[in-house]
Amino acid sequence: MNMQRAGYIDIYLFIAVLAIMLFSVGLVYSASSARFADTLLQQHTIRVVAGIIALMLGTLIDYHVYQRISRYLMIGGVILLALVLVPGLGVSYKGATRWLDLGIEFQPSEYVKYALAIHISALLAQKQEYIRDFKNGVLPILLWSIIVAALIFRQPNFSTGTILLMFTLIMLFVGRTDLRHLAGIVFAGVPVLIALMLTGGYRKARLMSFLGLSDGSQLVEKARYQIEQAVIAFGSGGLWGVGMGQSQQKEFFLPEPTGDFIFAIAGEEYGFIGVTLILAVFILILFRGLKIARQAPDDFGRYLAFGITTMISMFAVVNVVVTSGLAPTTGLPMPFISYGGTAILFNAFAVGILLNISMFTRIRPRKHIAAEPDSLQAGTVMK
Repeated sequence: MNMQRAGYIDIYLFIAVLAIMLFSVGLVYSASSARFADTLLQQHTIRVVAGIIALMLGTLIDYHVYQRISRYLMIGGVILLALVLVPGLGVSYKGATRWLDLGIEFQPSEYVKYALAIHISALLAQKQEYIRDFKNGVLPILLWSIIVAALIFRQPNFSTGTILLMFTLIMLFVGRTDLRHLAGIVFAGVPVLIALMLTGGYRKARLMSFLGLSDGSQLVEKARYQIEQAVIAFGSGGLWGVGMGQSQQKEFFLPEPTGDFIFAIAGEEYGFIGVTLILAVFILILFRGLKIARQAPDDFGRYLAFGITTMISMFAVVNVVVTSGLAPTTGLPMPFISYGGTAILFNAFAVGILLNISMFTRIRPRKHIAAEPDSLQAGTVMK
């Protein structure tokens, strides 16, 4: 059947992301301690506005541009990750050097995760003829991912590096890579990741706390304390929550209430109903993103839409299971909600790319409907 180009953005995705970003302003304010609430509200509001501008900008740029410059985006990302490790340029916070100071502090890993998604999508589209060949099809993609993950591990940021490796495997699977190659990568890579987990002090401590083990160290007790307090926050919220701004955990107990554990504060203040609505928004983002990927007009568009949607969904799922006590503690923020400028900016820009792809998606022509007047056909509409 003949298809025609849609010519408008996916309005459901746009509204979902815009709504959750605006909701985050109130949540960050209510999750802040009384001393810093006004300051964080002002800073987060500025970042959300910047994120909305980034989303609009991403929507306006033809996504095919990224296919042509994907290699340069990736090289730039690797350079930025390397600069983080240079004394004087990298900024340390709580024992991790994940930020780069080039006049403005930002977190390169937030940029690199989407640069990686773009480059993998470009390589998959380019190498479809020999994607089942390990040397020419799989290895180039795998090497970029290993380089990125290794630099992120050095920060240290084990959780982000691991998720990017998992993301690469998912993209290779979707790209119809030989399953034997994927199995070989998994069997070779899992022992390495386990060794890294068991030899790293904070990584081992988080795993031990999750398993209910203890060696008497402060690292294990701190990791257990975070999860326990997050679970208490969810339990205190009950069905409807204690009300906006009424959280007790944020003031005295739960570390990182506006960052990695803000979802637990949402559970306390808005209850089961509130967190269900938040999850419903992310599910909507997931389904709209997958629909855009399915209807994209070319391989690069399909892979890129799937990659962006998967990246956002993976970080959201990990944050939810961690704050719910279903996985070891990590340092991953909740997309669009947690306080943090770099993550909001690049997540929003990535959604803008997704919306741009939706403008090129193909739709089936309507049946049994009279032709519209020329004056209506000329304009661009939003569904």
